[in-house]
Amino acid sequence: MNITKNSTSSGLELVVSGRIDTVTAPDLQVELIPAFAEKADVTLNLAAVNYISSAGLRVLLAAQKESKKQNKKFVVTGVIPEVQEVFDMTGFSDILTIE
Repeated sequence: MNITKNSTSSGLELVVSGRIDTVTAPDLQVELIPAFAEKADVTLNLAAVNYISSAGLRVLLAAQKESKKQNKKFVVTGVIPEVQEVFDMTGFSDILTIE
């Protein structure tokens, strides 16, 4: 998994590529959660993510909670159909703001 950070006019975009699984989810958490304290809004671009495990879902849930705690916007973009199916089956489609 690779993570690229891009500053935007409203905050920060994290562009993730590869797999978000048990091995890589901690790396995503280290980059994602602190971003809410640093920037106004956070966008997570998953266009190049082809797999997400329950460990990755836990990181996204933690990010959603942190965004609410910090009163910041958290948006997930570029979700491919396979990952969207995981979000739909787990109920994350109702929890996350997906564009």
